[in-house]
This record gives sequence, C-alpha cells and structure tokens, in this order.
Amino acid sequence: MQQDTILTSHSDDILTIVLNRPDRMNAWDTAMREKLVAALEGAGNDGKTRAIVITGAGERAFSAGQDLNEATGFDADRAEIWIDEFRTLYRTVRALEIPVIAAINGTTAGSAFQFALLTDIRVGHPDVKMGQPEINSGIASVTGPWIMREVLGLSRTIELTLTGRLMDADEALRIGVLHHVVAKNEVMPRAMQIAAELAAKPPLAMRLIKRRFFEVLEPGLEDAVEAAKRHHRESFVSGEPQATTKDFLAARGGMKSD
Repeated sequence: MQQDTILTSHSDDILTIVLNRPDRMNAWDTAMREKLVAALEGAGNDGKTRAIVITGAGERAFSAGQDLNEATGFDADRAEIWIDEFRTLYRTVRALEIPVIAAINGTTAGSAFQFALLTDIRVGHPDVKMGQPEINSGIASVTGPWIMREVLGLSRTIELTLTGRLMDADEALRIGVLHHVVAKNEVMPRAMQIAAELAAKPPLAMRLIKRRFFEVLEPGLEDAVEAAKRHHRESFVSGEPQATTKDFLAARGGMKSD
C-alpha cells in the first residue's frame, strides 16, 4: 500500500501539513513535491484557511531535502526540469498571502532548508540541525544562495554553501534562521499558537503585506532559477553530480541526506 507522503488536517482556520516519508527523513521526490504544491495552493485558494503550519513526520527530520536516489538518474535535460519543479515549489510557498509557520522537528537540509527559509516564522528545538550540504553530494547549490543571502547575508551564505556544514539550533537562532527554540515537545504547540495569533490579524492587511514581500523577492528567484539551469546543465553533462551522489549514497547504505 502506497504511503501518503503529504498529510493535511484543519483545526478551525489553520491548516497543518505533515511531510510524511519518515523512513527517508521526509526527503521529497517529484511526486511528493507536487502534492505539497497542491496542498499549499489549495490552502491559498480555499477562502477559509488563515494560516499554515508545516512539519515533518517522526523525530529525525523536518525534511532532508531532495531524495538523492531520484537525482542519480538525472541527465542535463532532466536537471533543467528539476529546477523548474523547485521554482514552482518556492514560488508557491512564498507567494501565499496567508502566513506559513515551519515547525522544525529535526534535520532540515538542502532544498528543505531553502524551503524553510521561505516560510514566515520558524520554530525549532535544541537538537535541530540545519544547513546546505548539497556540495557534499556533488550538487551545485545555485538557487539556495538566493534566499540564504536574503536571510543570512552574503558572507554567511558563502561559508555555509561551500562547507556544506549543518548549524545547531543555537547558531540558527542567533543568525535568524530560527525565530524560536523551545523544548522538543513544545515545537508544534508553539507553532500552532503563532499560527492562531497570525490568523486573527486583519486579513486584508495580512494579504497585502505578504504580497509585497513576494514582490520584493520574486526578481531574485527568477534570476536564481535561470542561473541554476545554466550551471546545472554544465554540471550534469560532466557526470560529476551523478557519480558523487552514488558514492555519497553508497557510503550511507543508500540513504540520502540532501
């Protein structure tokens, strides 16, 4: 029986979305991303949802990002399509005119780190690890630094992108990646509390503020996407990301972490 990789539930005017591949650290493939986009678009268009909380299933990860088992088979043409898929996901979450709160319950890496930075408010716990390890699996990080620079500044973006290291919760809080760090069992309650507070704000003012934030960020996203298509085509033609990813997975018994 196929697992539902995206779970949704409503409580009053708050939608909760759960990334549900705990055996894969909630890493997403194309089909899972499409379901996540559909859930986000549905909430934005249903006229009743006033806030969204997103979290991961289990205790290990919010999401480990791209399922590298899928990416090992990409060629240059598929890599371009892949970038467009992420463009759709990133646009969808950032263009929403209702607030989005990320309940960070574990490791948040690679494209999931980027996605989390595109949410409005992020709540984590002391054991959370977050970062941009794409270089370690042979994938050039091109779209990620766009939003990372907006949140972290250029210097920290360069350091995190080139080293591929993961930050702990203290560092993430200190530099603004996390807004709140609470006990592990308080992550979802705090996220829901924040969602309820934001859902109660005047709706038109909320929509207009969110719309303006997207207008500010949109040109950078489009530039990053076009750059990513150019650079990933060169990268995947070389075969380096496919080979490095296979070695990366083999060293971890087939498990992906980006």
